[in-house]
Amino acid sequence: MKVKETKIKAKFQNVYESSKPKPTIFKNSFRAFWTGGLICVVGEIIFKTLIYLGQDKLQATAWETVIMIFLGALLTGIGIYDRIGDYAGAGSVVPITGFANSIVSPAIEFKKEGYVFGVASKMFTIAGPVLVYSISASVILGILYYIFRW
Repeated sequence: MKVKETKIKAKFQNVYESSKPKPTIFKNSFRAFWTGGLICVVGEIIFKTLIYLGQDKLQATAWETVIMIFLGALLTGIGIYDRIGDYAGAGSVVPITGFANSIVSPAIEFKKEGYVFGVASKMFTIAGPVLVYSISASVILGILYYIFRW
């Protein structure tokens, strides 16, 4: 019985490997590159507009970040950012709009479970580990910088 199951599993694995679609690396990379670049161009236009309207660089940077996060959350809420993500892959995840998407998307998905057990508990399932490790790394590097004064 074991030998027969092993043969069936091996045959299934062969059929699976032969029918699995081959990744189109060049096409996917191109889509990610130009979509991520377009998101960054939108951010740069917002930044330059804020500078033109009289903000200094520090304020313009802060406002640009807020506006880009808002746009990412808005596009996620109305269902457009998911389509952008399907098309662009990592090109839509890397910019700060991807951070907004990673928080808003689980919140929308688990809204039906209530605000406490749904939205509040699931909102940081994707972004939470990123925040924990990035804050931890910055604290460790800050302590090392303080000790060694590079």
